Amino acid sequence: MFGFDKKSHLNVPNILSFYRILSFPFVLYLILTNRENAFVIFLIINLITDILDGAIARMFNMQTEFGARLDSIADDGTIVLAITGILFFKLNDFSPHLFSFLLFLFFYLLTIIISLIKFKRLASFHLYSAKIAAYIQGVFFIVLFVFDFYPLFYYFMIIWGIASFMENIIIQVMEPELISNAKGLYWVLKNR
Repeated sequence: MFGFDKKSHLNVPNILSFYRILSFPFVLYLILTNRENAFVIFLIINLITDILDGAIARMFNMQTEFGARLDSIADDGTIVLAITGILFFKLNDFSPHLFSFLLFLFFYLLTIIISLIKFKRLASFHLYSAKIAAYIQGVFFIVLFVFDFYPLFYYFMIIWGIASFMENIIIQVMEPELISNAKGLYWVLKNR
């Protein structure tokens, strides 16, 4: 049946990830043409499809290596769009907190750089800490764009995100080969 074939690359979770990847240029266009309200709507849609693709993949046992990689690419694209949106629409809110924001971006980029250098592709660990960080970041972006900037929530997001990036970096340094769906450092050490 279309959409529920576990072995096919054309299943519902992958279609949702493809959507996020294909929407990237359009959402970027919304940012560059100063359409903040439309940007926020599509950012929220992307965040919801991110939640749905993982939930559907787990619920219907459709988790695959291809799907994990595709989801990671779509996740990175969504993060890039959210950060670009912040820079275009909310930079004044972030100015007093620029150091912590740049530190967050540094660790995020470091996870990508290490993975590309060591493994020649993006990591798709799907760590629990990263999943929680993504939920926190998603809620933060929605609150930021729909309501306001709340420094306490911002710093909670930043600290959790940096801790998750550090766990990712530690696993990348420890592991000789890239693994998908590692869960976390505890499980990586347990499986050694």
